[in-house]
Amino acid sequence: MRAEPQPADYQPDTAIDALAEWLGAPVAPADFPETRVRFRSDRWAANVGLADLSDEDWAQNFGRFVPLEGNMPRPLALKYHGHQFRVYNPDIGDGRGFLYAQMRDASGRLIDLGTKGSGQTPFSRAGDGRLTLKGAVREILATEMLEALGVNTSKTFSVVETGEQLMRDDEPSPTRSAVMVRLSHSHIRIGTFQRLLAFEETEQMEALVGYCLEHFPGPMPPEDAPGREAPAVMLMHQVVERMADLAASYMVAGFVHGVLNTDNMNITGESFDYGPWRWLPTWDPSFTAAYFDHGGLYAFGRQPEALHWNCGQLAVALRLLADSEPLIAAMNRFGPLYMEAIARRWCWRLGVEPRGVEQDSTLVSACEKAMREGGQGPDVYFFTHRGGRNATGELGEILGGYEPIGIAHEYWSDPTPQSMLIDEVEGLWSHIDRYDNWEPLHTKVEALRLMGQAHGEPPEPRGHVQPD
Repeated sequence: MRAEPQPADYQPDTAIDALAEWLGAPVAPADFPETRVRFRSDRWAANVGLADLSDEDWAQNFGRFVPLEGNMPRPLALKYHGHQFRVYNPDIGDGRGFLYAQMRDASGRLIDLGTKGSGQTPFSRAGDGRLTLKGAVREILATEMLEALGVNTSKTFSVVETGEQLMRDDEPSPTRSAVMVRLSHSHIRIGTFQRLLAFEETEQMEALVGYCLEHFPGPMPPEDAPGREAPAVMLMHQVVERMADLAASYMVAGFVHGVLNTDNMNITGESFDYGPWRWLPTWDPSFTAAYFDHGGLYAFGRQPEALHWNCGQLAVALRLLADSEPLIAAMNRFGPLYMEAIARRWCWRLGVEPRGVEQDSTLVSACEKAMREGGQGPDVYFFTHRGGRNATGELGEILGGYEPIGIAHEYWSDPTPQSMLIDEVEGLWSHIDRYDNWEPLHTKVEALRLMGQAHGEPPEPRGHVQPD
């Protein structure tokens, strides 16, 4: 059974103050015509001591962005560069969001509350700084589904409808507006390091590396790793470990992020900043999520390559502090770590006890083959064969040597599994858009959380963020 987030007292901790002077720009939130609370994640609010807020106070804090007690007096729009579809862009940064607050959770980890759709900033360029309500609803669904499938993801903390009519080229307009708050362990991106490299800001790079190691600690690199005591090398190893696991978690979940640019890569290995995501209808490595990804750069099967490439850009940035050899040595661990993570996570979702990377890799290959030949997507496939049930032929022989685990939950007796294909997403939005009926969305969220409980706690790699 998966443990629910544990309640905690509210513990503000604005650690970002040490970097704020050069990491971001102070900004003011937009003054919205109205603030109607549409979604609040009280389970995660309890984890940071904020579940007791009334809806009125919630709207003030997460719609008007009245500062939380003892927290950041003014929001901070973060500065960063990034490769967007592998083209370097120095003209980005938080264009419709900001860092709003920091605090400790029940386990002592540093937590960020960041926004999306909170108004224009110095980095907005030609954008209006707003978020569509549909975009916010999609983010609720993405994060709830990913969490249920064991992916290290940001959490959709709050959605407040803001009463504006927005014009967009890629959906029917005018459309309703919202401001969203996400809960993350960090908003430090690979692109944050790339910006410091571009300006050759060595002292700031050292400070940022130190901040990450202090507040998002992980294990030491392997004992035979060259330069393992150097802070930049330590961070590089931790990020490689986290990204390899994140890539594997996407694949096992059947998830396509869509826009795996370096400015969308959190150094904690936490997936965030969701745009044109999709879940696989069938097991198809060439499946893409973004209509503008004409070359399939971020297709489902190329996601591990994309995250590895992004790690390479972090290594390039950290050359400001470290030699190439130890950074390359860290990069070279990505492939083996990814294969270990695929095996570990595949067995977890299938509901069998792992038997070792070599044997588990054979199991993965057999399952992939069966999905391709049967035209099934991963949601149906993993559900149907949970714990080795209904397995015949080659797969039945392979699974015969595996011990089933985690099959007692009532969810596994349902007639069909939970999924998140695009038709259902559009249907859930249609209820809201046409009738202002939020009940189907809330019902779906509860069903996804039940599925998460059925899967149990996901396996954690070495590099996951530990309390500091």
